[in-house]
Amino acid sequence: MRRAVGSGRPVVVKVGSSSLTSGGDGLDPEAVRLIVDQIADLCGAGHPTALVSSGAVAAGIPVLGSRPTDLPGFQVAAAVGQSRLMERYTARFADRGLTAGQVLLTKDVLADRQQYLNARETLTRMLELGVVPIVNENDSVGVEELRFGDNDRLAAVVSHLAGAGMLVLLTDTPGLFSGDPRLDVDAELITAIRHTDEALDEVVQGASGPLGSGGVATKVAAARMAAWSGIPTVIADAKEDGVVLRAVSGQDIGTWIDPHETALPARKLWIAFGQPAEGRLTIDAGAAAALIERGKSLLAVGITAVSGTFQPGAAVEVEASGDLVAKGLTELSSEEVAGIAGQSSSEAGGVVIHRDHMVVLVSN
Repeated sequence: MRRAVGSGRPVVVKVGSSSLTSGGDGLDPEAVRLIVDQIADLCGAGHPTALVSSGAVAAGIPVLGSRPTDLPGFQVAAAVGQSRLMERYTARFADRGLTAGQVLLTKDVLADRQQYLNARETLTRMLELGVVPIVNENDSVGVEELRFGDNDRLAAVVSHLAGAGMLVLLTDTPGLFSGDPRLDVDAELITAIRHTDEALDEVVQGASGPLGSGGVATKVAAARMAAWSGIPTVIADAKEDGVVLRAVSGQDIGTWIDPHETALPARKLWIAFGQPAEGRLTIDAGAAAALIERGKSLLAVGITAVSGTFQPGAAVEVEASGDLVAKGLTELSSEEVAGIAGQSSSEAGGVVIHRDHMVVLVSN
C-alpha cells in the first residue's frame, strides 16, 4: 500500500492545537519550531507544502487573560490569536529562508464555484512561488452554518485544491488503533488500511476519547474525503522525529489510509466537498443500485422522502437505508421533488439529479 510521494508533488500537513500547546493555553515555541523545521525540510526535498494549522484561539487566550465561554468570546480569542500565530510562523519560516502567507477560509467561500476556483489558483500560485500557505478556518467571523467545524476536514479540502500527493494529519498519538489504547491493553496500531474498510467505522464507533483536537471521527472523515482525489493520508504523532519526511518518503510510520484508485474530476470534487448540502433525499434499494452499479441519474420514482428546503441548483445528499450514497445538484426545488416523489418518469417528467451533476460516494 505505502508509497512515496512523487518528485515535486505538493503535500498538505495539518497540525492541531493539542500538538502546538504545552498542556495548557498558549503556544509552545518548541512545538512551533518543530513543525516549521519539518515543513522547511520537506520544501527543501522538493515538495511544496501547505500547512493547515489550528492554534489561533490558544494563542489568543493568554492575551485576553481568561478562557472564553461563548461563541463571541472564542471569535475574539481567534481574532487576537491569529495574528500572533502567524507572527510565530512567519518568524520561524524566515529563519529557514522561507516566506509564509496566510489563507483564511470558510464554507461559503468554497460553496461558490468561482471562489472555489480562485482559492485553488491562489494556493497553486503560492506553492509555485515557494511560499508556504498557512491555512486556517476564519474563526473570528465564522458562524456555525458557515464553518467546516474542524481543521481535519479543512485540510482534506485544501489537499483537493492543491492537488496534493499526500495529506499528513499530525496529532498527539502514533496513529489509529484497533481500540482505545488507554482502556484496551490488546489495542494495536493500524499501520495501513483501505479508505473503504469497515474497520475504520469500527475504530470511530469504539473511540471513547479524543485523538488530537479533532477526534478520531474527523480524521477518518478527512482521510476518506482526500481518498476521492486519489490522495493517501497518513495519521501520525507530531512529536515523532522526522515524521513528515518519513511519511512522504513512504516509510512505515503512523497509519496509512489508502485512497481511491482513480480521482474524481475537479468539478465533481467541488460538488462533493465544496458545496454544503441544503437537503437530503431518501431513495429505495432499486434507485440505489441504479446509481451505484449502473451510473444512472436519479429519477423521482426511486425517491421515498425529502428533507430540508432547497431550490433548483442546490447541493443535496442522497441516502439509502440510512447510509450516504451520493451528493449532487438538484434540478428541482424541495417542494417540486416532494410533489413527484415515487412517480414514474412518464408522470414526473425528467430527472431529479442528472448523473453529470452527481457524485456517488460508495464504491461499487
